[in-house]
Amino acid sequence: MEQLAIDLALGFAIGVSLGLLGGGGSILTVPALVYVVGQTPQAAVTASLMIVGANSALGAMMHRAQGTLNWRVAIVFGGVGMAAAYLSAGWSHWVSPTTLMILFALLMLVVGLFMILKPQPANEEGQGRGWVATMLSGAVVGVLTGFLGVGGGFLIVPALVMLVGLPIRQAVGTSLVVIAMNSLAGFLGHLSGAAIDLQVVTIFVGAGLTGALVGARLARVVHPDHLRKVFALFVIGLALFLLADNLRGA
Repeated sequence: MEQLAIDLALGFAIGVSLGLLGGGGSILTVPALVYVVGQTPQAAVTASLMIVGANSALGAMMHRAQGTLNWRVAIVFGGVGMAAAYLSAGWSHWVSPTTLMILFALLMLVVGLFMILKPQPANEEGQGRGWVATMLSGAVVGVLTGFLGVGGGFLIVPALVMLVGLPIRQAVGTSLVVIAMNSLAGFLGHLSGAAIDLQVVTIFVGAGLTGALVGARLARVVHPDHLRKVFALFVIGLALFLLADNLRGA
């Protein structure tokens, strides 16, 4: 019963993160499944794709109902990004895993600082800077996803805000569609891997769907500038943790 309560709490927190910030799902889910639930990393990655994908899909539906989702940007950005990620996936073999994580943490640190320091337009009805900017931004995030092996909302949301020009609330909702697309593609690629614990997945998804609903509602009432800064602080905190962890082991 205690483990069930812990799993429900973790699933809820993951859902809130996705619904409110449009990211953080995989970063929270994989460690939770490995260190708390006791799954192998291989099984945790596959289960995480199911959990994050389902939560992101529901969160996207909530944001669509609230008018904070840009479908056209999501499809173009996500489609180009998936293709770029596939083409750049082999590049990571050129450097060590520790170096990869340090580079990733430095990138996150820069992105987080830019989101805090660079003023953003207050227009909440912005439609972006056009298809060329959307495709180029999707390609950049896709290359980083394939090269670094990660690419959740903590990369997608800043790219949609700073490069595509979407308001932060639209960026959060749009990011969830891209995450759901990437999760589905990744899950299909892991079907032949480790066995999936459907009971754990069901618990995390059930609690996560409730959390995503709460997070999406919170995103509607939180001031856009505060939402952007909360997301930036989340990215910076995660970057500092990754830097400390990997520099210590370097």
